[in-house]
Amino acid sequence: MLKAAPEGAGDAWTWTAIDADSKLIVSYLIGSRDADAAQDFMHDVADRLATRVQLTTDGHGAYLSAVLGAFGIDVDYAQLVKHYGPTPDLAGPERKYSPGECCGISKRRVLGKPIKALVSTSYVEKHNQTMRQQMKRFAQLTSSHSKKIENHVHLVALYMTWYNFARINSAVRMSPAMAARLTDRLWDIGDIVKLIEEAPAP
Repeated sequence: MLKAAPEGAGDAWTWTAIDADSKLIVSYLIGSRDADAAQDFMHDVADRLATRVQLTTDGHGAYLSAVLGAFGIDVDYAQLVKHYGPTPDLAGPERKYSPGECCGISKRRVLGKPIKALVSTSYVEKHNQTMRQQMKRFAQLTSSHSKKIENHVHLVALYMTWYNFARINSAVRMSPAMAARLTDRLWDIGDIVKLIEEAPAP
């Protein structure tokens, strides 16, 4: 007998924007994968930046209007689209849950004058891997997924604070927040707990 899904059941996407130089997560959003979420995310990214930047996204169609709506023409924006082919050597569950084989990429200028050599999604893809390694709830095909969206949101907020302020990034040899000059020291868990204790009640 099939059991009905509980109220509020579904999926949630984690949108992230990372600075290629400092490895700082500039902004993140947990929500759907639709145009409204893309608009909210890109407006938050734009609000957190003080200077013109070069921006790269994947080929998700919702980014096109979202970037234009958030930045106008004050951005050097390109898309990197990966092209996938079949994986005939895989069968069964491996084929079902494995991505197709990447057989090429294309870079497309959208706005401004992006430098082609700097058009890349590698940094954010590497961070996606880091999230999966550091947060069990992001592990695939396990029972560790979040049961409530509220708990998921709180977990990701804690992770992002820890990642930006309390974790040494091997690429910059300090925390991303230190590399971005947002703080002059490495935070510890006590600093994060203090933020939680001092936060206004919801």
